Amino acid sequence: MQNSQQELEILDNFTNTFKNEFYQYAKLMEFKKGSSPFFADDLLKYFYIVVDGKIKTYQINFINNKEQTLMVYRRGDMFDVISLLDNKPHDLIYEVLENAKVMQLPIEKVRYWLENDLTFNRKFFPYLAAQMRYTEELASDLTLYETKDRLIKLLIDNLNPNKKFKYNLLHNLSNSEIAKLLGTVRHVVERTLKQLKSDDLIETSRRNIRIKNFQELLNKASERVLK
Repeated sequence: MQNSQQELEILDNFTNTFKNEFYQYAKLMEFKKGSSPFFADDLLKYFYIVVDGKIKTYQINFINNKEQTLMVYRRGDMFDVISLLDNKPHDLIYEVLENAKVMQLPIEKVRYWLENDLTFNRKFFPYLAAQMRYTEELASDLTLYETKDRLIKLLIDNLNPNKKFKYNLLHNLSNSEIAKLLGTVRHVVERTLKQLKSDDLIETSRRNIRIKNFQELLNKASERVLK
């Protein structure tokens, strides 16, 4: 199973012994765009690491059909860390945004590594902390800022390599998916993008947004946050 394409960055600095054990238990799985292959019961048995593609997790209000994307998992991302830690079902919905490959691992084996392998432990907990910070920031943004502010902030974070879960996130995402990241609807995002275009701050093409004046956009974000 192991090859250079599938070698994950999370395995950097591990011994060959651990890598061999990892690939002994790992099962490579492939999923098509649009599928919803993960359910709460599955995530009590298995832990997943993304090798390629994009998978989003979200929640939806079935009364008003409002949808909020909580995370978009990409190469190297792991789920479900909550079920891994508390061994309880996690009420989330998963959807494959781009054809994806994932490593499926028995969750009990991952717990064993977490408890007994110091290198794995040191890899996992900083990742967990980054997820928690991302979730905290998402909650704050949804509560404190208007849609335009959130979109400007997302455009800036999309270019920031220090923003692990947002860097290059918008590549090939539709306006509908961007809206779900922001907790709004597509026409609001399109109206806001049109405003930013009229200010000559961005330009758009199919599923691509390019910032034309980063400093001015950064200034606009700073001004709006300070208000």
